[in-house]
Amino acid sequence: MMTTSTGLKMAAVVALVVLAGCTTKPAATTEAPPAGAPPVGETSPSVESNIIPGSAQDLRVNVGDTVHFDYDRYDIHDQDRAILQRQAAWLQKYPQVRVSIEGHCDERGTRKYNLALGARRANAVKEYLVSLGVSSARVDTISYGKERPICTESTEDCWAQNRRGVTTITSGAASS
Repeated sequence: MMTTSTGLKMAAVVALVVLAGCTTKPAATTEAPPAGAPPVGETSPSVESNIIPGSAQDLRVNVGDTVHFDYDRYDIHDQDRAILQRQAAWLQKYPQVRVSIEGHCDERGTRKYNLALGARRANAVKEYLVSLGVSSARVDTISYGKERPICTESTEDCWAQNRRGVTTITSGAASS
């Protein structure tokens, strides 16, 4: 019978042999790089985007158009302040653009209550943008309450997606 020490040594040797069989070294290549590839050490040029600066897609993709709220709340989260700061800078860069802030709620609560809460959320976003120098004349608000959910499951994750303020462009955006 083997001793425990000898058994452990044999198991270690077997493990090393198995692991050694799993490793392979990449084969050295003598081929030239493919045609059109940048020389070693250089980076390829960045891919151009189809997004038109100053467009609704530019706002949505490059800046962010949505902030979220806690249940039954309309105060703006710290992480959402960064989105609104980018929105304010974008709006200052494109002074011809007018926007509407949509206030949305989850399905819980009455229609009347959620319309009022959605209005408070939209106004909170507008007030923050105005505090950052955006003219209040360029920003309208509307509440949709719980009438326009983006997720229709009755789960907390879904409800959290629906509790939002969305900045939409109403006029002055660049188009293709």
